[in-house]
Amino acid sequence: MTAYHHPLLDSVLTAQPKEAWQGIFAMLWDIFSAPLTPQHVEREVTERERKVSELELLLSGSAWELWRDFEKSVPHTAQSLIDFWLGSSSGKAILILDSLSLREAPWLLQEAERRGYRIHQARVCGSELPSDTTSFAKALGFAQRSVLENNGAGSTHALPGARTESLNVAWEDCLNWIASAPALVLWHHWPDERIHQLAEPGDGFQKLCRETAQHLTSDSFWQMVERMATGRRLVITSDHGYAASGMFADVTNKEQAGWLKENFRSSRFAQGPSATHHWVPPISLCLQTAHGTNQFALGRRKWRSAGGYPTLAHGGLSLLEVAVPFIEISR
Repeated sequence: MTAYHHPLLDSVLTAQPKEAWQGIFAMLWDIFSAPLTPQHVEREVTERERKVSELELLLSGSAWELWRDFEKSVPHTAQSLIDFWLGSSSGKAILILDSLSLREAPWLLQEAERRGYRIHQARVCGSELPSDTTSFAKALGFAQRSVLENNGAGSTHALPGARTESLNVAWEDCLNWIASAPALVLWHHWPDERIHQLAEPGDGFQKLCRETAQHLTSDSFWQMVERMATGRRLVITSDHGYAASGMFADVTNKEQAGWLKENFRSSRFAQGPSATHHWVPPISLCLQTAHGTNQFALGRRKWRSAGGYPTLAHGGLSLLEVAVPFIEISR
């Protein structure tokens, strides 16, 4: 296979951090927003993973310090949602699909166009660090995802006037919740719950590729979208992405593998500071973020752990864990 070399790779090391991250996000959108075909989705998505492997290697090697500037250099999903919400005086709605990654963006774009929606904006945004559900909820002023259930989010969050819900049901079962309220926020647990179910060693990534294509092109999903978009501008986005960690390289250095296992077990981040290590480039980073001090696994690495390292995961520092689609549409 011919290596994929993007012109950006030559400039990442010399650009200012904000410019570097802008270029990185533009490259990700260029690769992952292109149309997919249902018959070849597994192969096509896997090819896209390989296209960013060189950039991922750069960001965990000679350009690893760029991660220290991630939080202040990229447009954040939570802040973008707040800006959208406060800037819309008429009907508005937000659909958060938990753990949706850039890999799935083409289905939303293709189907929206095919079904007659107007796409007002479509771009990449960055997750919170750590890239987990609770960090994102707190960035929006919610204590956690569950407080959105049954319109229970209160009035002290950053999306004033929102009627809220957190659901883990079939798309058609969401319709009863979507009423005539002018301002809606629905946080759906798919595909996150399915990601955790498919994370055991095996062909979970391939199954997920097929299933996400089926869901996001289904009439039932788009019937829900239509109901939410009727009389409202609708943003579809995610709290964070996920890593196809089953495709990551094994850490072969026994001392490094042991350190990672001791500090992270089978996870991609650990709360609070941890013991420093002496390797350069580093294999993990301790970052002070808006959500406290945390330790993060750096790059596309995996290591032996009890029960086998999960093949789908999130929370660490790799591009498809921290980059998500942000798509605004209307009828």
